[in-house]
Amino acid sequence: MGKVRFVRLAEVINRKQDMRVVSVTVKPTIADCSGTFYVTDLQLQEGPALTGYAPHTEKCLKKYREDGAVKAPVWFNGVVRGEETVILFNLGETSAGLDIHLYPKSDMAAGTVSLCQGVGGQKVSFPQALSAGDDLALLASMRECTKNGNPEKKEGFYQYSAAWDSKHKVTLEDGKTARLLFSMQEMQDGGGLI
Repeated sequence: MGKVRFVRLAEVINRKQDMRVVSVTVKPTIADCSGTFYVTDLQLQEGPALTGYAPHTEKCLKKYREDGAVKAPVWFNGVVRGEETVILFNLGETSAGLDIHLYPKSDMAAGTVSLCQGVGGQKVSFPQALSAGDDLALLASMRECTKNGNPEKKEGFYQYSAAWDSKHKVTLEDGKTARLLFSMQEMQDGGGLI
């Protein structure tokens, strides 16, 4: 399986007439290849200059507060064998990034460990083998993936928890067990974008 790599593309849409654009259809076309293709963050903007601006989430989100004080991050511990769905309760008002530590109880072959939302969205898999006692960390808060503190390859996405509750499918090598630690800083609406 190839390495996941994101490439930013920019295209100019020229109008045939001097009228406003009411819709745009994007049809990715790929030939003579195999693998998975992701399209994220489609942005349209008018004018001759590309700005590439998207507001930072600090403008529209803030840490969840109870009685005026920031609520401490929440932690969920569990043990998973084979394939399980873990349900996390997020009392914040909106989605929150997840920091996940996976500690295998036995060795696992390359490509046998994956995480995803619900029925398969936001999937991430790990192409390298894992040894018993490793600390595989997928940290959305810092946008990094490490194994025993060293950078580790991943294929796919960092994980998040939807508001209220979210389901997370954990897949391990058949018959193998791992201890999991999920943690998140619950978030709430922080106001407008501007």
